[in-house]
Amino acid sequence: MAFIGWLFSSKVPGNVPRLLLVGAATLPWTFFSPSFSEASNSLIANSNLLTKVYFPRLIVPASTVIVCLIDFLISFAILAVLMVMYRFTPDVKILLLPLFLVLALVTSLGSGLLIAALNVKYRDFRYIVPFIVQFGLYISPVAFSSTDIYTSERIPQALKFIYALNPMVGVIDGFRWCILGGQTALDMP
Repeated sequence: MAFIGWLFSSKVPGNVPRLLLVGAATLPWTFFSPSFSEASNSLIANSNLLTKVYFPRLIVPASTVIVCLIDFLISFAILAVLMVMYRFTPDVKILLLPLFLVLALVTSLGSGLLIAALNVKYRDFRYIVPFIVQFGLYISPVAFSSTDIYTSERIPQALKFIYALNPMVGVIDGFRWCILGGQTALDMP
């Protein structure tokens, strides 16, 4: 992860410690990654329950995402402790954090439902999910900032456009913007 920050010559904005910059980005990723993985495998894992009792099938993937919210809250508490240790106080923008949390929830549930449907139809698709998650970590701005991508002269415009299509880019940038305040930019692309 530090290699990617070094590769882009990532600069830490303002007086934000790098640990808080990466921690604010890791927070939504650690919510998205397990919730996406568990939601995509939930229909296959609970196939016995689904064939015996009738209830709305969306409850199973949604429940796995809601369970991951508890892990998110624990991770957020750890980040809050780090912010206290570094004597870093967020500004009023932190009140918009639930909006980006809902965006992360919708992203993980929506993509998890899509992969769950593919997983039911094509059973071998579940082996691709860990590769999707691992690849997603490297194309999401966890160890680097989106401004490093958008301001880089070495990256072609087509790749910048593809990067902007990643739904977690906006979520991670939003979390950084809310938690770190005006120190980080919220890139609109």
